[in-house]
Amino acid sequence: MSTRIYHNPRCSKSRQTLQLLKDKGVEPEIIEYLKTPPTEQELKEVLNLLDMKPRDLMRKKEAEYKANNLDDDSLSDEELIAAMVKFPKLIERPIVITEDKKAALGRPPESVLDIIA
Repeated sequence: MSTRIYHNPRCSKSRQTLQLLKDKGVEPEIIEYLKTPPTEQELKEVLNLLDMKPRDLMRKKEAEYKANNLDDDSLSDEELIAAMVKFPKLIERPIVITEDKKAALGRPPESVLDIIA
């Protein structure tokens, strides 16, 4: 089964999740999303699969979040998604998506076990 992970190699949770997948025999396609950010459409798909709103997938402690006033409740989902595309550092990680369109956020890393079983 084809699986992909939106991965940041500098993040310990992302590394742990990747290792957990490999330990379970899954060799995922690794997308280093800071180098290759998702498009708005890809991000909408990911949010839909995760059943999350854009703000739920944002790293609120990042400088870009505060500097761009992304805590403003009047911002639309479209505006928040655009911000995540522009500043991919804002996207929570890691995100694992399977070929059969199941998705999980690897926080904690074990949460991805539900979608690869």
